[in-house]
Amino acid sequence: MQAIEAERLTRRFGDFTAVEEVSFTVAEGEIFAFLGPNGAGKTTTINMLCTLLRPTSGTARVGGHDVRREPHAVRRRIGLVFQDPSLDDRLTAWQNLWFHAMLYDLPRMEFQQRARYLLDLVELTEHAHREVRTFSGGMKRRLEIARGLLHRPKVLFLDEPTLGLDPQTRRHIWEHIFSLREKEGSTIFFTTHYMDEAENADRIAIIDHGRIVALDTPENLKATIGGDVLLIRTSDDPLSARRLREGLGLEARTTQEGLLVEAQNADQLIPVVLSLLQNGQGDPVSVHSVNLRRPSLDDVFIKLTGRALRDEEASPLDRMRLSGRLWSRPRR
Repeated sequence: MQAIEAERLTRRFGDFTAVEEVSFTVAEGEIFAFLGPNGAGKTTTINMLCTLLRPTSGTARVGGHDVRREPHAVRRRIGLVFQDPSLDDRLTAWQNLWFHAMLYDLPRMEFQQRARYLLDLVELTEHAHREVRTFSGGMKRRLEIARGLLHRPKVLFLDEPTLGLDPQTRRHIWEHIFSLREKEGSTIFFTTHYMDEAENADRIAIIDHGRIVALDTPENLKATIGGDVLLIRTSDDPLSARRLREGLGLEARTTQEGLLVEAQNADQLIPVVLSLLQNGQGDPVSVHSVNLRRPSLDDVFIKLTGRALRDEEASPLDRMRLSGRLWSRPRR
């Protein structure tokens, strides 16, 4: 059975369409990523799957239950770590877990066993009785993940799980997430706009402007880029792009970092490119740098959307609309 099934899932806010007819499935035990820029519809999708936001149209099932008709059954089978902090920092780690256990009506003995196990799993046992306001950002995130797993959910949703954390802490968080999948058998659905973080997923759905533009494994997505990638910085990118097209039949895409060229055996092509740009007919072009690398997910995103993955700040109202904070209560 699939852990998550979405079919043409759509959410509109008045005339604005935040998510438009997205369809995908997530297998049990899979780590599945929604990759896209801020405002692309990632959090809105999570909120519909978690029954915090009612779909405008389309269907979705989580843990075998319909998010429209069976919201309470869905909520019993999911754990959710919000993008924004949601712990009570005046309580201890243990008290935060106990409050969550009461909401899910966990028996005291089961809670105690489960809390000890999860605190040990996320390496917070020795901090169990400290107030959360004394925790670092990474410690708080680990506690939120433990809290999300307390009631043994079938699916754990992580909305931007490492947002605002330093690279070392981000790696540490992902070590714990992999451990959770191994020891708990959890299905993990996470959103991110970090390319390197998306590489941790078994499969990635790339979403932009509310639509899924690609869905596959990280390896297969990168394989859509033909050969190697050359990143060329010149004194005149438009002229250089034209010369590459006319002289070598290469299509160069303009990015903020320079010209992006896909080519087979690009290492052998570099001398030819330099000669053409610097010694070709007309005004010479100065080549500031040439970088050769294997394709990345950023290259995939540029190829699909025509631009690099953006990280734009939205207005407070837009953030509320796009993240589903303006939601309607699910109907029974």
